[in-house]
Amino acid sequence: MSELQVIGVSKSYAGRKIIDNVSLTLHEGELICLLGVSGSGKTTLFNVISGLVAPDNGEVLLDGEVITSRPGHISYMLQKDLLLPYRTIEDNVALPLLIRGMPKADARRQVSPYFQEFGLDGTQKKYPRQLSGGMRQRAALMRTYMFSGNVALLDEPFSALDTITKSEIHTWYLNIMERIHLSTLFITHDIDEAILLSDRICLLTGKPGRITEEICITEPKPRRKDFNLSDEFLKYKRKILAIIEADRCT
Repeated sequence: MSELQVIGVSKSYAGRKIIDNVSLTLHEGELICLLGVSGSGKTTLFNVISGLVAPDNGEVLLDGEVITSRPGHISYMLQKDLLLPYRTIEDNVALPLLIRGMPKADARRQVSPYFQEFGLDGTQKKYPRQLSGGMRQRAALMRTYMFSGNVALLDEPFSALDTITKSEIHTWYLNIMERIHLSTLFITHDIDEAILLSDRICLLTGKPGRITEEICITEPKPRRKDFNLSDEFLKYKRKILAIIEADRCT
């Protein structure tokens, strides 16, 4: 079981409060999207959760253990895949294990079974330049998983992909989450993406940023192919757009 709790987290920079009293719980196997206008504090919150930045107040817990300001417990993937061009895919995804001091042969053996799981079998000896954008993102996600296991923070990981590839990788990611029992906290500016992927959407609004609305998406996952054309989908989207537009006007 992997449960992530963020309790009353606040953070300021140069005397300006960026996020204030933010709390949320990510349950095992759940995907939560964070939505908000630029500057609402989404990335700051991720930096606190991952342990890269110490909060002014509040705590971060993983399975009941306090991990505040302790990097290495939660994996964190940015928008760009950041694969090292001079390393094979095999050695790119093994990088978290190599950094911890594991011998290269052992690290390769440990990551080997996951290549089929992540749809990357046959790419082990290839280099990033030899893969498509979608396959590179799969490799980056596999490396993220190898970093710390069952909880992942993803900061707009699919924004650079074309519409067709993004749709394919959405389906793939939901499947991989279920197979390896992965829990995900996901930043996106794409409202459609949030509705299609999420169990819950948390809206981070205001200055400083606070979670002011939580929207549960009740449509079963994976969503039906025409869900984005349905009245239910449009109802969710109108509600989110109204909240974001009101936030922009304040």
